[in-house]
Amino acid sequence: MTIEKYTYKLFILPINFFRKGSQSLLFTLKLIRVSKGDFFALNNIDLALDQFLLHCDSKNLSKKTLRSYDQTLRLFIFFLEHECDITNIKDVKSYHLKKYVAHLRERGKYTTTVNEHTKMYNHPDSRIDLGTQISDTTIANYMRNIKVFFNFLYSERTITDNLAKSVPKIKVQRKQKELLSPTEIKILLQAMDITKFHEYRLWLGVRLILDTGSRISELLELKPEDLNLTHNAMLLRNPKSRKQRYVYFSNRMSNDLKRWLKYRDRFSDSEYLFPTNRGTQQNVSNFEKTLKTIGNSVGIEVTPHQLRNNFAKYYLLNGGDFATLSRILGHSSIDTTMRAYLDFTDDQIRQKYQEHSPLDNLKL
Repeated sequence: MTIEKYTYKLFILPINFFRKGSQSLLFTLKLIRVSKGDFFALNNIDLALDQFLLHCDSKNLSKKTLRSYDQTLRLFIFFLEHECDITNIKDVKSYHLKKYVAHLRERGKYTTTVNEHTKMYNHPDSRIDLGTQISDTTIANYMRNIKVFFNFLYSERTITDNLAKSVPKIKVQRKQKELLSPTEIKILLQAMDITKFHEYRLWLGVRLILDTGSRISELLELKPEDLNLTHNAMLLRNPKSRKQRYVYFSNRMSNDLKRWLKYRDRFSDSEYLFPTNRGTQQNVSNFEKTLKTIGNSVGIEVTPHQLRNNFAKYYLLNGGDFATLSRILGHSSIDTTMRAYLDFTDDQIRQKYQEHSPLDNLKL
């Protein structure tokens, strides 16, 4: 028996890079065994994750996407290490992927937060919603990210079997988003005190989503120069896809925006259209939290995404077409739009039919 010779290379890789941001000074040393072949073998599952995240960063993916990959894969690795005693990526089999899905459904939500002092995993009991059920949508998102991870490892020849093909497909049943009635929308808007800066800002944001179908992340990126008040248009920058598009707003919204600009300029010189009191960019979660609080005060459950969904449905119910709607929403295809917004109730379908009945409209 011959003994294969190996050399060793020392790599310095950032850890917690995507949690701390690009300014993180925390690094880890990785000793990698390199064989005579034209590629090196990754013997540590944490190193495989580091390599994947660095690859994602080199592709200039959005921060939201990077955080999603980081969180998902750390949860998966936590499971492999603590439930399957696996620390080598090559030991992962298709069985472990199926077992992970069952584990998620049985265990519910948990955490992999690392204590900054001990560098050990904190006890999962620190999570408030520990053990609550994980939705099929969330599990499907987890498995999609894991599939991307294994596709990368296979393309890099880190693993010889493409486990991505073994990632279980989770069938997700879309929950029908409630269509707020005109009365409910009026009650919600009237609950906001527009004499206060932050509630006036929220009031206009809600109206703008209902009028344009903008994503809340796109809305908070807006700057005054993105508005074209002559043609009632505004330029949206999508932080998720990094693509830009124009959307259009009504004459009523044009007047609302003109009033807001005058009001805003008296209190802030921020570069953002909807800034915080300090002039910085408003945080999505804060917008969602404030909207939820005011909605709850009048007995209406509402989220920014629901408002976007309501825009799309009212647009269709008022005679709009899917092709135009798809462009307005910034979807990659009409199929995406149809899958997302065809969940009308029977009553909504009945009303739409009554408007377009061939027999009634032909007056036969």
